[in-house]
Amino acid sequence: MSGYTFDEITKDKPEKALVRPLKKQAGRNFRGKITVRHRGGGAKRQLRIIDFKRDKIDVPGRVAAIEYDPNRSARLALIFYADGDKRYILAPVGLNVDDTVVSGGNAEIRPGNTLPLKAMPSGTIIHNIEMMPGRGGQMVRSAGASAQLMAKEGEHVLLRLPSGELRRVRSNCTATVGQIGNVEHQNISLGKAGRKRHMGWRPTVRGSAMTPRDHPHGGGEGRSPIGMPGPKTPWGKPALGYKTRKSKVSDRMIVKRRGK
Repeated sequence: MSGYTFDEITKDKPEKALVRPLKKQAGRNFRGKITVRHRGGGAKRQLRIIDFKRDKIDVPGRVAAIEYDPNRSARLALIFYADGDKRYILAPVGLNVDDTVVSGGNAEIRPGNTLPLKAMPSGTIIHNIEMMPGRGGQMVRSAGASAQLMAKEGEHVLLRLPSGELRRVRSNCTATVGQIGNVEHQNISLGKAGRKRHMGWRPTVRGSAMTPRDHPHGGGEGRSPIGMPGPKTPWGKPALGYKTRKSKVSDRMIVKRRGK
């Protein structure tokens, strides 16, 4: 088992004005049907309101604290802006308490600052990237993640995402400079089933341990092979090598897909 040292955390309690109650869904949709299996229970959490849009243009903000967020792998930076506003942002590597962050086309290329992609030089390491101008950052938001601005092509820029995918994004979309912090997150080993339960995950039973009426892989005396062309889901659909991705409008912006 391994855990965090929390050395970078400078404040234990969240900012009261920036938290909201978080109701558990246990994998159920608005109709009460389970759409994500094996979810439920877990420790109580409060939702932190995070500024993914970074729309306070040319207003400098001071980093007041680095905080823990139970809802994501990244750490949060609490920003006190010069006009009195307080907001949470994703904390990048190298951003410390009392540093200054700012958004806008004239901002410096420094970790934590947010600029339009067209205002950044090629090769810049970025995160929290917009897909549509004004919508707020949607890509590259997890711990240790970063993308790279590869080239500028007229109204678009070419980005290399953490998965290896090359994607075009409109040049007037914004992104934040730097790599997201808590880089060691991928090295955490939970060590016991209980820690997974605290995170809201329930047990997953193998299909081969079930009866034939419960799963296509079930039945047989002793341990049995799958016994059919390819593994199946509990509902009889192919589980490996079966394309389930639905085409999106934004797929035309992909230059090179992730993978080998």
